[in-house]
Amino acid sequence: MMMLEHEAKTLLDSVGVKVPQGLVIRPGKAAADRASARIELYPVAVKAQVRSGARGKQGGVAQAGDGPALTAAIERLFATEFGGERPEALLIEPWLAIERELYLSVTVDGRADGYLVMYAPRGGIDIEDGPPPARYPVGAAHRFRTHEMREVLKNVESDYQVREKVAALAQRLVRTAALRDCTTIEINPLVKLADGEIVAADAKVVRDEWAAFRNREIADQREHAKQRADRLLRDCLNMQHMYVRLDGDIALISGGAGMTMAAMDMIAEFGGRPACFLDCSPGPTSTRGYRPAFAMLDADPQVKVILVSVFGGGTQMQRVANSMKEIMAGRKSKKPVVFRLDGTNVDQVPGIFSQFGAHNHARLEDAVAEAVKLAQGPQ
Repeated sequence: MMMLEHEAKTLLDSVGVKVPQGLVIRPGKAAADRASARIELYPVAVKAQVRSGARGKQGGVAQAGDGPALTAAIERLFATEFGGERPEALLIEPWLAIERELYLSVTVDGRADGYLVMYAPRGGIDIEDGPPPARYPVGAAHRFRTHEMREVLKNVESDYQVREKVAALAQRLVRTAALRDCTTIEINPLVKLADGEIVAADAKVVRDEWAAFRNREIADQREHAKQRADRLLRDCLNMQHMYVRLDGDIALISGGAGMTMAAMDMIAEFGGRPACFLDCSPGPTSTRGYRPAFAMLDADPQVKVILVSVFGGGTQMQRVANSMKEIMAGRKSKKPVVFRLDGTNVDQVPGIFSQFGAHNHARLEDAVAEAVKLAQGPQ
């Protein structure tokens, strides 16, 4: 479950990560007046609080140099949709005098058997256009070694003081991810100010929804998500699906957070962009489980292609295939669907799929390649 920026920064602040001191405002007739009354120093950054990506490129961050500019920014941002999502809040922070923008993240990675730290000496909205970040595969959180992190940083970061601060911060983030049930903590940009201070100017935190049974914070966030969701998304959440909206056009329905993340990585490697993270593993063979997922994705104008990737030794693939057959029969959308099912009784899948003209890819690579090709359209 992805947190809003101001929620992520509250979490980071609670564990000693330096963040700007901000003001959160909600929609309302007097929102601009309330904000203006509490702002003493300008300029400020006014930031739309949405979960969709590429907010900066869509004009979701505005600079306001005085009260009238602040009012105009608040009114514009509350009236704008970003990736189909209207802001439920705005975050107002001091406009930072940034000397450098960096990138730092901690994420769960199957190839690392635990946590992976990534760092790039250039961050910001164009991070994907630069060289790939340096990687430190930590594994279990207790295996983090500061000297190993320093060696990784030494190859890409020339500033000794930055290296030391980033190494210490990375260790803190890995520990936080483990203790607070986070699958991703991304600080982009992590900024160096003129006085040498390192500050998290923006932050994205994804919590592990499966930890809700032991983590009251996550349980409360999930309940709040259900309350604010529209009907289609609420149906998915009620089925215990994990859903994170992204800014791409290939929707991914998968099973298991690890396999879902691996498929998302492969989509990016093949030149595509995932539209969502949708883990349907609580009902891996159930028509009742998949139906709300398809209904939501079919209704999303951002989605061009749906990729279904289900893998599991204990999952009865003929049951998954029959569920897909039933859903496809009643589906009105013409969006293409690409399938990759692999597991018990997968040999029965081609016969079932042939009844409604579908093809099952034996390899995830082939399924992803077709989905990316369909999303990109005629060349």
